[in-house]
Amino acid sequence: MNIRKLSILTLSHAATCLLGFAIGIYTLPILLAPDSPDESALSAAVNASKYTAEFQKDLTDSDAFHWGEGVVSISSKQIAFKGELAPGPDYKLYLSPAYLETEAEFHRLKPSMVKVGDIKTFDNFIVSIPAEIDPFQYSTVIVWCETFSEFITAAQYQSSPSRAN
Repeated sequence: MNIRKLSILTLSHAATCLLGFAIGIYTLPILLAPDSPDESALSAAVNASKYTAEFQKDLTDSDAFHWGEGVVSISSKQIAFKGELAPGPDYKLYLSPAYLETEAEFHRLKPSMVKVGDIKTFDNFIVSIPAEIDPFQYSTVIVWCETFSEFITAAQYQSSPSRAN
């Protein structure tokens, strides 16, 4: 076997392995995702909400692999989302006192944010808000991929945070 043939075989096998790994990273969260909340639980969460906002696909740092689209509803006890997120690993839900739509803004504002919880599903979710977090002290809800430090989407639900409930 000559060196040229060996090089081609090595490169083609390496490319195949990398492609398989990338496909695995993309599909594993989809395969492991729990069932989305049922329609009655989602409707109850939406009906109890004080604010609603909309996740849109066309934000500055959203792209073909990192996006969200749908309506997010915020109450004092939970945040509910009816729509779809691009699948990915390790999504977290944050609240921010200021609107943002880039990774640079996220990193700059992160000290003033609070992490609400994990997002485990990609079409519809309900995330309970811990008792020590007052969502009305923030203005924006953000979906962030912690593993890859990727901005997914954000929506502003009030123009300025409330000072009291």
